[in-house]
Amino acid sequence: MKIDIHTHIMPDKMPNWVHKFGYGEFIHLEHRNCKACMMKGDKLFREVENNCFDATERIKEMDATDVTIQVLSTIPVLFNYWAKPADGAETSRFFNDHIAGTVAKNSSRFIGLGTVPLQSIDLAIKEMERCVTELNMPGLQIGSNINGINLSDPSFFPFYKRAEELGCSVFVHPWEMMGEASMQKYWLPWLVGMPAETSRAICSMIFGGVFEKFPALKIAFAHGGGSFPLTIGRIEHGYQVRPDLVAIDNAINPRNYIGKFWIDSLVHDEKALRFIVDVMGENNICLGSDYPFPLGEHHPGKLITSMSFDDSQKEKLLYKNALEWLS
Repeated sequence: MKIDIHTHIMPDKMPNWVHKFGYGEFIHLEHRNCKACMMKGDKLFREVENNCFDATERIKEMDATDVTIQVLSTIPVLFNYWAKPADGAETSRFFNDHIAGTVAKNSSRFIGLGTVPLQSIDLAIKEMERCVTELNMPGLQIGSNINGINLSDPSFFPFYKRAEELGCSVFVHPWEMMGEASMQKYWLPWLVGMPAETSRAICSMIFGGVFEKFPALKIAFAHGGGSFPLTIGRIEHGYQVRPDLVAIDNAINPRNYIGKFWIDSLVHDEKALRFIVDVMGENNICLGSDYPFPLGEHHPGKLITSMSFDDSQKEKLLYKNALEWLS
């Protein structure tokens, strides 16, 4: 069995919100000459394959790679955190209804995660409640920062509290990477920025005391935890030598939080996967592929199954840890 907690989906048809709302660079999809084009305003953002929106095609590819269940979440560029709150709430509802509908038609193969307009905590909580109680979603996907505000910010605490109360799992995905404007060449925002951005999110939540204040919050981070596992020694050392800078909101050693959140397995390298299992623990890593995008693991779980983990470890990494996070 394989449960892939990190996959993305979008509808095959979307309103042209730029025309409707009269501002911004909302994404819409145009089908041109057998190609699907994600348009950012009137500019081409990315061409995508049918598997980005066609559930039948996804299931065929899941069967071909022995993936039992995909956990579906929206594409981060569709978070729309920059939009006016009411407009962000409308787009979130649209994407959530689409994911819920896809799951309803294929409930044995898909699980849905919602998206919420975190530029307004009240609206985000309202949509989270709808996702959990009406759409039967076990969780949400959120960005690694919200319009440049770190996830440690106290303004998010009511959101975390309600997520904890609802038992709502949260998947943190990097977006709007720091330094992106100055490193456009060589695909550096994706190759360098995303790992750093994920570590930014983890460290922010640790140092901001989020895991202390909300101990039952079920958080998972994308891309193998980014640069966090490799730099935990540096992070801990910084905490020890400059607590006046690092430990101002939480006096507990950051290493103590290993085991209190999950990361996915997307590291593309045998030694790296072995390392994160050693550092983060075999109970805290879930299969995640970033399907259907080029930087993802094209045969989800192949790296895990090819390695010398014992059967118990492989079962944890391939599906049991995912079930624990989503439960």
